[in-house]
Amino acid sequence: MTGTEPTGPEPAGELCLVTGATGYIGGRLVPELLDAGYRVRALARSPERLRDHPWAGRVEVVRGDVTDGDSLDGALRGVAVAYYLVHALGGGPGFEERDRAAARLFAERARLAGVRRIVYLGGLTPAGPSPESLSPHLRSRAEVGAVLLASGVPCTVLRAAVVIGSGSASFEMLRYLTERLPVMITPSWVGTRVQPIAVRDVLRYLVGSAAMPPEVSRTFDIGGPDVLTYEEMMHRYAEVAALPHRRILRVPMLSPGLSSLWIGLVTPVPRALARPLAESLRHEVVCAEHDIARWVPDPPGGPLSFDRALTLALQRVREARVDTRWSNAALPGAPSDPLPTDPDWAGGSLYTDHRTAPVAAPPGALWRVVEGIGGENGWYSFPLAWAVRGWLDRLAGGAGIRRGRRDAGRLRVGDALDFWRVEEIEPGRLLRLRAEMRVPGLAWLEMYAEPDPQHAGRSRYRQRALFHPRGLLGHLYWWSVSPFHAVVFGGMARNIAHAAEQLPAQPPAPASPA
Repeated sequence: MTGTEPTGPEPAGELCLVTGATGYIGGRLVPELLDAGYRVRALARSPERLRDHPWAGRVEVVRGDVTDGDSLDGALRGVAVAYYLVHALGGGPGFEERDRAAARLFAERARLAGVRRIVYLGGLTPAGPSPESLSPHLRSRAEVGAVLLASGVPCTVLRAAVVIGSGSASFEMLRYLTERLPVMITPSWVGTRVQPIAVRDVLRYLVGSAAMPPEVSRTFDIGGPDVLTYEEMMHRYAEVAALPHRRILRVPMLSPGLSSLWIGLVTPVPRALARPLAESLRHEVVCAEHDIARWVPDPPGGPLSFDRALTLALQRVREARVDTRWSNAALPGAPSDPLPTDPDWAGGSLYTDHRTAPVAAPPGALWRVVEGIGGENGWYSFPLAWAVRGWLDRLAGGAGIRRGRRDAGRLRVGDALDFWRVEEIEPGRLLRLRAEMRVPGLAWLEMYAEPDPQHAGRSRYRQRALFHPRGLLGHLYWWSVSPFHAVVFGGMARNIAHAAEQLPAQPPAPASPA
């Protein structure tokens, strides 16, 4: 187990463990707990992905996994409240058993460590249907909650339906479906009633649950004040976003599988995540009680309305202040191996493609272009080729190129960037991306902004693509695409250099007082 020591005076509050700190909810919960006076320890399989978060210096970050008992023992030592915020959404075959085993291990080790309370965020399940009729995703979330409640540790299980907040998968699915399709042929589940909740209220309930008395150990339904069909949610979104009225036509034959394909084609949410989201909407999910208000009182005015939650989320998106995003979590099956330092790594080949370009601009201007790559700015070469590669990746079940970026101007380690993931960033010098598209091997792309040693005020752009093939298919893949590298990668280097040269000079920083 490794960690980074918190800086500054240590808070006097109880210690909370947050699992899933690299995810959408976990990344937002950590600063809320800190502001409430708690000390926080964050558990992550890749601690470096938390390095660039604004709160990183105020928490202890430990390396571990909820499936590894030894790492859990260290992570849970001295913890008063443990937040369990991990699940295998879209995790492929066998994910229910993996979720079940991980929850059992976590519950056992939390009990042995003397944890005072476990807090879990699950999914709101309908009251009528039998568990067997639920989607595998909802069924697994309910089972994990039951496992934690049976642990012997007082447990708070919060059950939420659709979470509305900037960057949430549910919000982005709703946003892109409504914005891109003025006329929609939709599955019948758009007529199902759901009770959405603002992410701010979810975080308020999570933080408040830490202070519940030991005799409270149960599930709580949490939701906003509005109960709506998904069709009504799309119409309400159009009104809040000032879009023309949307025409929605329902058809009965769109199964969850076909629905996920439809969602994957229209929105950035890939099929692996779209399917469990669509399946969760087949049944009515409305809160049966609001008992949590007894222990976590409602704020003045009550929980945020659906329209207010939309307004705040859209404002965050427009101001590029999205703290975390659904894409923070890597897709199931996406490569996660770090860049090898030895060409003979794993006993195989490491193919490379090198490009350099002189830049008649200072390194700072070049870095602004490098850090702003992807998303709306594109990849500076052969847009059709990138688009086709993105569509092929979507058809293969990958992320595709439309995942975009969390922030239009700044990147941090762990950010998703279209079908790449930021593996390393040295501000002003290096951006290293790890490919998460479907390829028979592992791939990286490095971009450097370096001063030109021969010419003051100028710079040099250096680019390196690397590929570690998996089996014969991997070698064939590299050699089949290498003829296009001169166009794609060569054009990319030239165009990035040209874009940096076209940027207006930044004004000098004001002089500091003596």
